[in-house]
Amino acid sequence: MMTIYEKSVTGRKGVKLPERDVKEYPALGDKLLRLEEAGLPELSEPDVVRHFSALAAKNYSVDSNFYPLGSCTMKYNPKVIEDAASLPALRNLHPFLLHSPGASAAASKSAGLGAIQGALEILYRLEKALSAITGMGAVSFQPMAGAHGEFAGLKIAAAFHASRGEKRNTVIVPDTSHGTNPASSAMAGFRVITVTSDKNGEMDMSEYQKHLNSSVAAVMMTVPNTLGIFNRNIKEVCELAHKAGALAYCDGANMNALLGKMRPGDAGFDIMHLNMHKTFATPHGGGGPGAGPVCVKKELADFLPGAAIVKDKSGVFTLVKRPRSIGAIAPFFGNFAVLVKAYAYILLMGCDGLKEVAEKAVLNANYIKAALEKFYELPYKRRCMHECVFSASLQAEKGVHALDIAKFLIDGGMHPPTIYFPLIVKEALMIEPTETESRGTLDAFIEMMASAARLADSDPDAFKKMPEHCCVGRLDETAAARKLDIKENGAKP
Repeated sequence: MMTIYEKSVTGRKGVKLPERDVKEYPALGDKLLRLEEAGLPELSEPDVVRHFSALAAKNYSVDSNFYPLGSCTMKYNPKVIEDAASLPALRNLHPFLLHSPGASAAASKSAGLGAIQGALEILYRLEKALSAITGMGAVSFQPMAGAHGEFAGLKIAAAFHASRGEKRNTVIVPDTSHGTNPASSAMAGFRVITVTSDKNGEMDMSEYQKHLNSSVAAVMMTVPNTLGIFNRNIKEVCELAHKAGALAYCDGANMNALLGKMRPGDAGFDIMHLNMHKTFATPHGGGGPGAGPVCVKKELADFLPGAAIVKDKSGVFTLVKRPRSIGAIAPFFGNFAVLVKAYAYILLMGCDGLKEVAEKAVLNANYIKAALEKFYELPYKRRCMHECVFSASLQAEKGVHALDIAKFLIDGGMHPPTIYFPLIVKEALMIEPTETESRGTLDAFIEMMASAARLADSDPDAFKKMPEHCCVGRLDETAAARKLDIKENGAKP
């Protein structure tokens, strides 16, 4: 396929602007003006539309194919929730109307908040729903993604300890946590202590207790963890943290495995975030848009970022400043349209439907685990939750690595699972089927993974030239990362 620069024809235009009918004023100083042509391609409108339509046809998306990426929850999203967020009254809502807290109830009826009572009610109801699902007492919708929610939660922990006159500078993180957990802790100004896992894939409790002291601000756990395993000691983990004066943080990115089955707040967690773009069926990938609401127990509600939505006796919704808020971490209420989609999804599913999400997510992952155990090493031989983690160590002995198996799947027209993560599993193959996939799709994936294992036994050299049936062949990822070439046909960078 030709690049858009190769399709360029000098003098061709896709738009014709009207003649200027106002006096021209220079907008920039001479030093800021471009001295050379920008070098942009020149094309007609049909040229542009056909080029990007052809690119889109080559794109791999969850609407067209299966994504077994572990810990990413790339599941199909029902289109009806897109329709809900596209309703004109919501789509055309100006974000500044959702910005200023502190208006009185009387002002709300006549001024700006009077025009957004419906939007505030959606957020108010979504907060109640998420509180019920998580066992928490209050929610802030400002965080724009999961890691952003983590950062907010850890800043809340810091503010809470500071309000008690305590200087705690450490966060304990298991080695089976999402990589964002230690990163967010460091971003929030904490020192990170990583605790290793035991033979069951759970945090080593004896090592954990050795690190608990008056310097620990929080213990931060991904539940279920990145091995797809539910830590059976989480209640004890939380109790020990509280006994040491620390808070317990739950990374709720994998909440799709727990919906309606377990509430982190009931287990003793004080703070958690949720990934709307994972558990609650809003789009994921491509850098956003996302949403990562941070949820806390009632005792920590005053520290949440942004304003609280309050409903008075007359049914009017107002925005009230939180007295000890950590401050704004994003404008307005985060990605409002994404939150609308999440609320629509919750209404669509209902209580029974959300429970079924967890049941099918766990069933699908265990179905794959049971089918592939005879082909790949299973480092932790336990029933998994929403995802299962294999190792390609047996295949690696023959010269076929996790990356080679990924290339094999790409050649077969299927997206590979996450590879080489979690780091504690050598040659990791991390598979998450999600609850939206059928048994037929899972069987097709299982057969392809089994075929890769059989080929590794019979002809390991065959993997060296894969993929052979894609837009591009085998790439040297190391060279591509270290020797960037971003110029096209000798064009100036």
